[in-house]
Amino acid sequence: MSLTDHIGYPLLFVLVGAESSGVPVPGETALIAAAVLASRPNASLTLPAVIATAAVAAIVGDNIGYLIGRHGGRRLLERPGRFARQRAKVLEVGEPFFERHGPKAVFLGRWILGLRVWASWLAGITHMPWRSFLMYNALGGISWAVTIGVLAYVAGSGIEALIRDVGAGAAVLVVVAAATLYLLRRRRRSGASL
Repeated sequence: MSLTDHIGYPLLFVLVGAESSGVPVPGETALIAAAVLASRPNASLTLPAVIATAAVAAIVGDNIGYLIGRHGGRRLLERPGRFARQRAKVLEVGEPFFERHGPKAVFLGRWILGLRVWASWLAGITHMPWRSFLMYNALGGISWAVTIGVLAYVAGSGIEALIRDVGAGAAVLVVVAAATLYLLRRRRRSGASL
């Protein structure tokens, strides 16, 4: 039995749930890694269980973050100390945004790193109705887990096939070339928008 057999699903649940509740840990990276591991032949993880675990963890974690935001989140963000300016900026920008676009932000925030960590807190701080929060949170958490899980599973299968058919060196070159192209395009876009 491998380590993945013992801690795969619990670790995925903890990381996704913690990130969703507001702790900056690699929850999405854990989902990607678990889905890639599930794509391997004779894997101890299965894609449906990975997706279900991540979706439930996202929903539970977001609800914990909502409760934290609702019952003391503002105090925590406004307290003096380390990162006080950054925390104040989150409130300054996030609060008016959430008051106007709360349901969309809860649903779409699942795909945006900074918003994924802060969305549940901001929903609680702005007193978004819990039933509305729960519905958009569940829809977002489930669709995020399915989308990211399936994409990572397919990519994992594709990379493994590429390594098997072409060789590890060629596969690394393809991955590096794709990452370089992505970064260059991103740099051009950000430079053009300045």
